Amino acid sequence: MTDALMIARIDNDHRRFRDIVRGRIRENLRKYVSRGDMVARKGKDSVTIPMPQIDIPRFIYGDNEDGEGGVGQGEGEVGDKVGGDPQEGSGSGKAGEDAGDKEVEVEVSLEELAEILGEELGLPRIEPRGDKNLETVRDKYTGLRTTGPESLRSFKATFQRALKRQIASGTYDSGKPMIVPVREDRRYRSWSEQPKPESSAVIIYMMDVSGSMGDEQKEIVRIESFWIDTWLRSQYKGIESRYIIHDATAREVDRDTFFSTRESGGTMISSAYRLCSDLIEEQYDAENWNIYAFHFSDGDNWSVDDTSTCLKIMRETLFPQVNQFGYGQVESPYGSGQFVKDLRSAFGDEEKLVCSEVKAKDDIMDSIREFLKGGR
Repeated sequence: MTDALMIARIDNDHRRFRDIVRGRIRENLRKYVSRGDMVARKGKDSVTIPMPQIDIPRFIYGDNEDGEGGVGQGEGEVGDKVGGDPQEGSGSGKAGEDAGDKEVEVEVSLEELAEILGEELGLPRIEPRGDKNLETVRDKYTGLRTTGPESLRSFKATFQRALKRQIASGTYDSGKPMIVPVREDRRYRSWSEQPKPESSAVIIYMMDVSGSMGDEQKEIVRIESFWIDTWLRSQYKGIESRYIIHDATAREVDRDTFFSTRESGGTMISSAYRLCSDLIEEQYDAENWNIYAFHFSDGDNWSVDDTSTCLKIMRETLFPQVNQFGYGQVESPYGSGQFVKDLRSAFGDEEKLVCSEVKAKDDIMDSIREFLKGGR
């Protein structure tokens, strides 16, 4: 078998494994979403997912049905040790009869994760509004080639090619792994100049951090905003995220503060909506930006008058500027839950308003679908 054929088989096996992983993620997506597994293992551009469902291939004993000798024939009985130290091992714990858990950690890019989410929830692609398409020209690395300057040598691709070659030729020793690239293994990055149209977008997250919003409610917001972020970032080349927290007053904070702050004061939702409106008017021209606002609360507002103020800000300022305004009401034992009723009563026919109620983590996936299914 030639080296090229062996390398092709290795690549084919890798693709098959990725297809299996993708299928398993889709099958268990609701579980991953509700438990927040992916959020906890997020890197810069990927997440690491534990997948105990994938069996690791292993040798097993079997009967020789044809009665003839075969591989492994000779003295000894099934179960006898083959070479090595006959002494007992140094492990601790009581022996058992069950197989151990097998867990494989698989790295998945956020782009692929967004694609799986879109397929599973049936989400439409977003058609960006506005004409802020910044036609910038940039050098983009488009592939690999076998020649080029040493400054553009891809050490990762060169190493992978050398590893595949050694495995295919049988010279790789797993006991003493040493990868030695030769001239034919070298790979160099190639590039081309490409225009890069960018539709600018901003997501403004708002969250009630008053005393009635506990750790469980904020965890739901953290998980849901991760998935909203992941999907919207797959639709736009460039995107900004802003964070506003409020109790009786509102202030802009960074991401870490957004998910860790807990206050004990009352709730005036209008303070957040007013700050959101000011932020848009000062920094994001609605004709050039795709603007998404999401507010999460337990639905408990300070007064009927403040709710009226919220409705006025939404009607006169926010709706004319945003692509979509999403309100997520997280159930709390201390919140009244009245605000979502007021929004639906006042804006029953407003297409830009999407309301979702989340009673527990199991409802997060349905809430995400509700927010994103419009493709705005």
